[in-house]
Amino acid sequence: MERLEKQFYEIPTLELAEKLLGKIFVRTLPGNLQLKARIVETEAYLGVDDEACHAWRGRTERNSTMFHRPGTIYVYFTYGCHHLINIVSEPENRAGAVLLRAMEPVEGISFMQMQRGKAVERELMSGPGKLARALQIERRDNGRDLFGEEFYLENAPPVPERMIGTTTRVGISRSRDLPWRKFIVNNPHVSKARIS
Repeated sequence: MERLEKQFYEIPTLELAEKLLGKIFVRTLPGNLQLKARIVETEAYLGVDDEACHAWRGRTERNSTMFHRPGTIYVYFTYGCHHLINIVSEPENRAGAVLLRAMEPVEGISFMQMQRGKAVERELMSGPGKLARALQIERRDNGRDLFGEEFYLENAPPVPERMIGTTTRVGISRSRDLPWRKFIVNNPHVSKARIS
């Protein structure tokens, strides 16, 4: 399947949050074990006028990856127990990223089940912390990009507009009114919060 090239990520963050839906996230582990999952839910975050964004107050050591080139992976640790995966989306030196909120397992499912300690497929990646654990992605992966052999996205047909849902974002206390969460309607792998 065709890999997505750098220019795919060089579009406005809000547009990318929607265009990522349906694309296949690929992670290759040592021993050439490939994990693949279809992106079914995203959230956009911008460094300007978005108080929920890590970079709202400017650049820090923690959020500096958000200022890298589009297609960079921004991984951070939250609530003392979860890693979350974002794809940097704004031009270099301007903060913005798309949080990957949920995925549908495609390949390497038995490994994901072992990682999560779960057997039911629809529960493996139905949340941002869950999918990071299923893909064995941790803080050490922060700053890598989607243009090598370990991480990349494969193209897939666009999701029809009628199948794309939009709501406000989940689990934040600031800038809560922004309708920047996108998801595939009626997909069973979408997180449980406001799926329709």
